[in-house]
Amino acid sequence: MGSDKYMPLFETKRAKGRVLYRLFAGTLFTGICFIWAYRVGNIPKRGEDGRWVWIGLLGAELWFGFYWVLTQALRWNRVYRCIFKDRLSQRYGEEDLPGVDIFVCTADSTVEPPIMVMNTVLSVMAYDYPAKKLSVYLSDDGGSKLTFYALLEASKFARHWIPYCKKFKVEHRSPAAYFASLSKSNHHGDTRNLADIKKLYEEMEDRIETATKLGRIPEEAYLKHRGFSQWDSYSSRHDHDTIIQILIDGKDPNATDVDGCALPTLVYLAREKRPQHPHHFKAGAMNALIRVSSNISNGQIILTLDCDMYSNNSLCIWDALCFFMDIEKSHDIAFVQFPQAFENTTKNDTYGGSLLVPYNVELHGMDGLGGPLYIGTCCFHRRDVLCGRKFTKGCKFQWKIDDDNKGRKSIQELEEETKPLASCTYEQNTEWGNEMGLKYGCAVEDVVTGLSIQCKGWKSVYFNPEKKAFLGVAPTTLAQALVQHKRWSEGHLQILLSKHSLERFVQAKISLGLQLGYICYNSWSVNCLATLYYSIIPSLCLLKGISLYPQVSDPWFMPFACVISAKYIYSLIEFLCCGGTILGWWNEQRIWLYKRTSSYLFAFIDAILKTLAFTNVTFLITPKVTDEDASQRYEKEIMDFGASTPMFTIIATLAMLNFFCFAGMVMKVIMDANVFKLFEEMPLQILLCGALVLINLPLYQGLFLRKDKGKVPSSITVKSFVLALLACSSFTFLY
Repeated sequence: MGSDKYMPLFETKRAKGRVLYRLFAGTLFTGICFIWAYRVGNIPKRGEDGRWVWIGLLGAELWFGFYWVLTQALRWNRVYRCIFKDRLSQRYGEEDLPGVDIFVCTADSTVEPPIMVMNTVLSVMAYDYPAKKLSVYLSDDGGSKLTFYALLEASKFARHWIPYCKKFKVEHRSPAAYFASLSKSNHHGDTRNLADIKKLYEEMEDRIETATKLGRIPEEAYLKHRGFSQWDSYSSRHDHDTIIQILIDGKDPNATDVDGCALPTLVYLAREKRPQHPHHFKAGAMNALIRVSSNISNGQIILTLDCDMYSNNSLCIWDALCFFMDIEKSHDIAFVQFPQAFENTTKNDTYGGSLLVPYNVELHGMDGLGGPLYIGTCCFHRRDVLCGRKFTKGCKFQWKIDDDNKGRKSIQELEEETKPLASCTYEQNTEWGNEMGLKYGCAVEDVVTGLSIQCKGWKSVYFNPEKKAFLGVAPTTLAQALVQHKRWSEGHLQILLSKHSLERFVQAKISLGLQLGYICYNSWSVNCLATLYYSIIPSLCLLKGISLYPQVSDPWFMPFACVISAKYIYSLIEFLCCGGTILGWWNEQRIWLYKRTSSYLFAFIDAILKTLAFTNVTFLITPKVTDEDASQRYEKEIMDFGASTPMFTIIATLAMLNFFCFAGMVMKVIMDANVFKLFEEMPLQILLCGALVLINLPLYQGLFLRKDKGKVPSSITVKSFVLALLACSSFTFLY
């Protein structure tokens, strides 16, 4: 028994085939070097036509090659984790387990429906974990009565839902997901109990959705619960006092479910907001939660969760604890990151929302270099580390905390005592947002926070179990997907451009490989420049008859052919190994093009302007609501171009430009009897332009053939046609 105490709670295994992959990567890099050599050795002399076009191509290819090298850091040393929950449960009794505080964040009840948020809250309240050790906090940054009313309704339903889950071993702890799953499989539980719990849920859902639709709560509920009185001084979502309500006090012996068992603590928080004080978006909300929870439950482990990511595994707390509580190997682990997974992705993932390669390959690669980045959700943290604790060798963590209820304050007293911790002025002249809590001043506050933690010497762990721990909602329209990528890539570039970036990387206690991995993500938006150049110039030169690549008979043709074919064949194999489909991979290439030429471009411009202090940091919320027509198009995997945005103008203009260039080339082929000469002289330009036309087929349908609401707006069609025609005419005239 004594030896069992020291048996590991987790193991780390290296990915198979690492040597073979490294050999492949080395060979491919050799081909890239040959391409650079060709481009440098054949630059036209001064005064010759096409010199600057050639130099531009050299710059684009240098960047593509450099960025490919960065991506290798994410694949060079992939590792996979396996855990032993049985050893954990045998080794530690209930009294020895750490407290777990769960933070669920929502910001706008109009784009994040309250019923969706409540399903997330209920799913984590129903974890298989001692209730007295579990506390759930909902941060409502919109300060909405509707969200509070929904949470009040959910707290009542939880008294029935939690014992039902335990009694019938329900796998889907989100009620909506559970009832949806029943229609797809046979239910083997008690039919009467199922009917009762489903009725209770539908009644709760109806009350919440009715209140949401009407924009007001029932008068009876308002008069019955004292919590609504806290809105008496409410002016607007950006001007109100701290609103805090402990709906369930887990320490109270009377806080029980219908079976008489203890319930987890449940707290609603809307931090104070004033127009004259910066609120720092999600980072500010999270820091307020950290302080408020420290005065109520003070759990040693914190789980951060987006409001649309419900728990899909009732035992995932135990999974995380295997990494935090291992006697030999856990002393330097600061956080455990689980992947985001999405329940609404279609078979071929039209908008690339499932992020198969990042979650199934790249984060495993970062784990092998010192740990994955913190992605803002589905992540377990040590509270001490999140609050700024420095790493020291041999550091110890105390899990067991004396729980003495004697002299415990009443709920009202505790609420009043805690309110100042969420005030606008509390952080003034403190290290909050700098050395404590989440970092301020960046659109991806989560990533920069995780990086700062790792730079202090801490490590992180990536755990990707077969049964997904969390499930959420991926974007269901192209506009949503592009806005999401714009926010992510802009925030990443802000990290790279920040005044502390160079110092952070030079003095970092992280490996060179992990630094390269971060730079790979931080440089997302920079890809827009090379991609735009490569999407425009070779096609225009094809139209004009200017050759930019070696002929088929030229020995220099081989490096281009080998690198292009090897890169895309490997990309396809990697995508298929991650569970994707061939059509899904093709959709991924399309989204890769669209986000690099639109989302990344706007992100690059905004990040530069914000770095130069021309604009302020903003935070865009990706809408979680889609109209019925758009939902049907998404389920049928029909791309939605129905929004009038500048991003769509750019991608439509590029599509039209490549169409004109390809059509012009076809006309030349028809008019010129010597067809093989053109293919001999410019095969790669024809291939590139043809691929761009082929990848844009859904967009051409949206421009010219479709009549539904998902077609490209007429104004964008006209603008893209005119702009593309002007570009082709101007280039032809200049050259």
